Amino acid sequence: MNVSLTPELEQLVHQKVQTGRYTSASEVVREALRLMEERDRLEAWRKDEIRAQIAAGLTSLRAGKGEDGEDVFDRLEAEIDAEERRGAE
Repeated sequence: MNVSLTPELEQLVHQKVQTGRYTSASEVVREALRLMEERDRLEAWRKDEIRAQIAAGLTSLRAGKGEDGEDVFDRLEAEIDAEERRGAE
């Protein structure tokens, strides 16, 4: 497989090899692909977590356990203000 890189990316690969951490350009590319795959898995996990939280929230609302949004924001602002006051002391 041949891969075309921009001059900037090619320079980056060469710099990585020159550090001694990688022995070849192929090793740099393999590591980059592993990191990309890890990032994609983490992103998918985060999306699944958000979907689960949304579903739990909707279930809670349907059960009548919702809170008024203004009350929630007022409480959060009061907590932030209190934390800032503690940090200033």
